[in-house]
Amino acid sequence: MEIIYLLIPLSLILVAAALWAFFWAVKSGQFDDLDSPALDILDDDSPASENDDAHTGKGSSKKLPSN
Repeated sequence: MEIIYLLIPLSLILVAAALWAFFWAVKSGQFDDLDSPALDILDDDSPASENDDAHTGKGSSKKLPSN
């Protein structure tokens, strides 16, 4: 039963920290534009070539085996 004397203040401190973090995020503009970052992934800058390596951007000379 004595553990409740530790858990209640600890939970109140945790709630206060979560509320502070939320209001800080709102104040600093973290929630201003929620739609644009989600749509940026759909915007193609340039089409990828068949031979382009995804990590280096250089052409690949390996051919895939045909089945």
